[in-house]
Amino acid sequence: MKKNIIKNIIFDLGGVLIDWNPKHVYLDVFDGDKQKMNWFLDNICTEEWNLNQDAGYSIEKATNELIYLFPKYEYYIKIYYERWEEMLKGKIDESVYILNKLIPNYKVFALTNWSSETFPIALKKFKFLKSFLDIIVSGEEKIRKPDPKIFKLAIDRFNIKVNETIFIDDNTQNIKSAKKIGFITHHFQNPKKLIMDLKNKNIKI
Repeated sequence: MKKNIIKNIIFDLGGVLIDWNPKHVYLDVFDGDKQKMNWFLDNICTEEWNLNQDAGYSIEKATNELIYLFPKYEYYIKIYYERWEEMLKGKIDESVYILNKLIPNYKVFALTNWSSETFPIALKKFKFLKSFLDIIVSGEEKIRKPDPKIFKLAIDRFNIKVNETIFIDDNTQNIKSAKKIGFITHHFQNPKKLIMDLKNKNIKI
């Protein structure tokens, strides 16, 4: 059986190339109390709440609505987007190194769950983002991973074939959705494992 020849690579951004985490801010806000921080992020400013903004919902509306539901946490809720840039700890150097090695030999794109209101901050902060041929930002499209529609949008916009494309993401649900559509996938855990898997797939590093 003939092996697929990979011509295109799609990267997720947060957790793969960029170290973004609200804990970078809230651990300080809660004076190092991990239990209080985790409770707040599990029950108030949850991952699901943040993903709603990644799907195009207004940050101002989302913040005001959450304050209405949990008025005694107003101070902490407002911090989420007031200090959002501090949640961007930096680029993941080893992953960006891999990206730079791939760019000369492959068509390299990005597909990210990200609010359209905050993504310009990342574009300004991380120069390597300009290296991609194109970036699909969920907040701009009003759909987010793992919705199959965003993967189909990527196929059309990037003008690619799924059996010639590897999709790299740290979220298992996103990986499952991409795999169902036919993408070759890599569930990102760390740069070392990524390099090994790319080499196993005959991708030049």
